Amino acid sequence: MLEKGIKAPEFSLPDQNGKIHSLSEYRGQKVILYFYPRDNTPGCTKQACGFAGLYPQFKEKGAVVLGVSKDSVASHKKFEDKYGLPFTLLSDTELEVIKMYDVWKEKKNYGKVSMGVVRTTYLIDEDGIIIKGMDKVKAADNPQQMLSDLDKEI
Repeated sequence: MLEKGIKAPEFSLPDQNGKIHSLSEYRGQKVILYFYPRDNTPGCTKQACGFAGLYPQFKEKGAVVLGVSKDSVASHKKFEDKYGLPFTLLSDTELEVIKMYDVWKEKKNYGKVSMGVVRTTYLIDEDGIIIKGMDKVKAADNPQQMLSDLDKEI
């Protein structure tokens, strides 16, 4: 996981509609950048729907929510449509940004070891500095935690 207080790595990734987004375009706003393993899995769906439910409060506080996984643009579009997600989902099929943010790790699942995205959330300030990083987050609790952390930063 990246350290608090460092400049968040710049990136350029397509969203669920194929539009390219870069971190620098969000200067002047707080960014909740969350990395998740896969669209349409139980934990990832809980987390995304949690962010969707609280989205008006994030917007009210001047924050944007960006979800990142290695799923394709088409997969993200289906995920967005199925759950009515109001925020941006970024596709990192090449794992470039996932590796830059140090969330591609060895994972154990039912005794089997494999590489994958470790659920991690970063709170980035208006100047692009990481002000909080959380790894091994609980999917269902993460959106509310981030809203609380945002309240502390305002």
